[in-house]
Order: sequence, then C-alpha cells, then structure tokens
Amino acid sequence: MKIERVHREILYNVLEKKSARFTQKSLSQRCGISLSTVNHALKPLIRMHAVEMHRRGFTVINPKKILVYWACIRNLEREVVYKTHVNENVERIETLLPPHSILTAYSAFKLRFKKVPAEYNEVIVYGRKEEFEKRFGKQEHKLPENLIVLKLDEHLLSFPSIPIAQIFVDLWNLKKWYANDFLKALEGEIDGILAELGYR
Repeated sequence: MKIERVHREILYNVLEKKSARFTQKSLSQRCGISLSTVNHALKPLIRMHAVEMHRRGFTVINPKKILVYWACIRNLEREVVYKTHVNENVERIETLLPPHSILTAYSAFKLRFKKVPAEYNEVIVYGRKEEFEKRFGKQEHKLPENLIVLKLDEHLLSFPSIPIAQIFVDLWNLKKWYANDFLKALEGEIDGILAELGYR
C-alpha cells in the first residue's frame, strides 16, 4: 500500500535522521504520492496521538505507536512476488542475489547490527520477480522455500540502506519461531535510539 510509504518515511527520519517535524507537502514529494493519500495515512496517527498537528505540518510525539500500527496493518503475504528453494545455506544465498536487491528481516538485521540473535534458514529480500526467475529459475515448491522475494518499490530504493523500521515491520509479520528472537533484539535497539532522542 502506498500509505505505508508515509510510515516508512516518517520513521526513517525519526530513527535515523533524528528529525520529528514534517509537512504533508514534503511527505507527498518524498514518497511520490498525492497529498490526499498522505492525509489519509495521517488520520489514524492523529487519532492515536502519535503525531501532533500544527498549522504548517506536524510533529511526531510517539514514534513507537506508529511503528506498531504499521506492523499491524502490514500484509507481508500480499507483497510476495517470488519464492523458491535454493540448495544452498543462507550465507551463500545472500551472495547470489541479483543487483539492486534489498535484504530485509534476518539478513538485514545481521548486516546492520553485526550480530545474529538466532540461527535462521530463510532469506527475505526485496527485488524484481523477473530478475530472480532469471537467476534461480521458476518457482520451486517441492521443498520448503528458503528464498522469499517481496515487491520492490521506488520509494524503498531511494534510501541509502533499508530503514530500521522496515526491518521491524517485516520481522513482525514472519511466522518462523526465530523471527521473534530477531524482533525482540531489534526492539531493544529501537528503544535505545528513542531513549537517546528523549522519547519515553
């Protein structure tokens, strides 16, 4: 959903650029969506007192609420464009991905924080279906999938690296038991960032 770009952009700016003030116009331009879509995305955030509106924009007053709200409305299954079994371990699969692929979930946490809360056996990545079919062949379902590709959008490509909040909401929506270990570890990292910024 395009409204998720608003959540992504807001949380990226708060958590990684330490900026909590926004205008609807700047979000519209940055996310490549209409002002009406931005305002639609903001309505539940206003209702839950996660943002405070001003005459010329708004301020984020509770980023954790936005993070959890986004995680709850996200439908990861709907974003899957390709999945298959690759007869390699996850470390090897991570090196075989097509250009412009963006790792998320377990792999992204490992790359960002240089640690692994639990062993994992699947790679979740944003990418283009045709590029993965060219590299790994048609989707294979005889064995459990260990490579899952999510739809890549131009807004996600605009960041220097995958936003921390994106990793969080993707982990939230994964069903493997070890996703919870990664989620708890990432929540600790995010809570540390928010504490430094003065959020309680």
